[in-house]
Amino acid sequence: MMHQTIRKYSILIFAILAIAVSAVKITAQDADAKQTPSTNQANSAVNVLFIAVDDLRPELGCYGTRHAISPHLDRFAEQAVLFENHFVQVPTCGASRYALLTGRSPMHSGVLGNAAFYKGSQKLQADRQPSAQTFPELFRRNGYRTVCIGKISHTPDGKVFEYDNSGDGRPELPHAWDELATPYGDWKRGWGTFFAYQGGRHREDGNGNKDLMEFVAETDDDLPDGMMATTAIEKLKQLKQARQETGQPFMMGLGFFKPHLPWVATRDDWEAFDDVDIELPTQPDKLDALSWHRSGEFYKYDMSLKKERPLSIADQLTAKRAYLACVRYVDRQIGRVLDSLDQLELADNTIVVIWGDHGWHLGESAIWGKHTLFDRSLRSVLMVRAPGVSRAGHRCAELVETIDLYPTLIDLGGLKDTATTFELDGTSLRGLLQGDETPIRNVSLSFMGGSFSARSRTHRYTARSTKYPSTQAEWDAITDQELYDLSAGCDPVQNLLPNQQVLAEFLKTLPGKE
Repeated sequence: MMHQTIRKYSILIFAILAIAVSAVKITAQDADAKQTPSTNQANSAVNVLFIAVDDLRPELGCYGTRHAISPHLDRFAEQAVLFENHFVQVPTCGASRYALLTGRSPMHSGVLGNAAFYKGSQKLQADRQPSAQTFPELFRRNGYRTVCIGKISHTPDGKVFEYDNSGDGRPELPHAWDELATPYGDWKRGWGTFFAYQGGRHREDGNGNKDLMEFVAETDDDLPDGMMATTAIEKLKQLKQARQETGQPFMMGLGFFKPHLPWVATRDDWEAFDDVDIELPTQPDKLDALSWHRSGEFYKYDMSLKKERPLSIADQLTAKRAYLACVRYVDRQIGRVLDSLDQLELADNTIVVIWGDHGWHLGESAIWGKHTLFDRSLRSVLMVRAPGVSRAGHRCAELVETIDLYPTLIDLGGLKDTATTFELDGTSLRGLLQGDETPIRNVSLSFMGGSFSARSRTHRYTARSTKYPSTQAEWDAITDQELYDLSAGCDPVQNLLPNQQVLAEFLKTLPGKE
């Protein structure tokens, strides 16, 4: 009997041990799904605050625009490295952000559309992959707490919904964010906040709200960008507390909407320009160029302006004032968040990136909008402050691209797990951040609508081609092409072609033509 009892207890103990081992295995699998940093690793890891701003061209005081009111971004520029020649890969929101978040150039991905994250052949896979598909996911795999507020990918809250609210609301970036924290207020959903007017009205609510501009709000938090700044400040407090308790570093993606259309900000932002002498667009004449367009996005709004093409001088100044008022508004929201970072004593251990997803024409070349392969559409704001690395107040004139940010963040973050689903096409900017002026490329490549464009330090070449040529035969097949000398300014004037000698010299600088 005693032997039988001992045998029963032995079996029971063995079963308990087996269950315990199984539990350990499950725990290990969970840990592999999202690594938890060791105490030493966590304490040394830098946080990341990535601020994206929609349609923000370098129309700021720190970029030399005298009529801009941007004191907070100007102050940040004194603490960071300002990139004077940053160019995006695609001059439209979603595709530019696809290049940013995946680190891939359209030269290899072919992505030119806004919905590429969740539609088409290059969509991100919903199932967890062996390696990270986007940089927020990579940081999350390295143990970071990741929070998204606003527009970092294409949708304004990181959830898959179309303008008409169709969609299932799944994350636009699979496995990237621990928390999607965009506040909705009276607008109730993401696209409502994005196309917002005061009081819960928005462009897509079915009530015909399509005013080009509105400046009636009295406080910042009467509008979505102000609400997002307030939410970001509260989240930073929580993230600091969590790091003190657990050692877990954080990555916050904070995506502001303005100055994207419609131009909506507070009454004070409009009135601030009462006595400001706003400059008229340079080179306002229409060009016979491959990517010129009729500013359809702009003109579909209801205007207090006359829908003349081109706009009258008075209406050009009014339109520029509206854009600048929105810049002033978003500048203040960014300032609120950066001030909070200082007050929470997080600035010395947080990388801050401020990035514009593309530029915007304000009447140059008779265009109001993006979607061109000109500098005005492709050149955007980029400033980086990396504690212990970046040279405060430095202005870098070298050519850099949006795809450089992914490898830069890996480099600056010192990540242990650096495996990415896609091969990264960019180059780390660490050297340039430290003040090294060694060029990292000869040209910047951008793509749109069956054409590609290459920007050197002095010229821009654009050609009609469904892809970047990989053979001499494909180069020889190009018939529509342009070459502009931009050494005197960023607005093209005269196509230098068909000067074959000038063209031949420029083509030598392009990838695959060396």
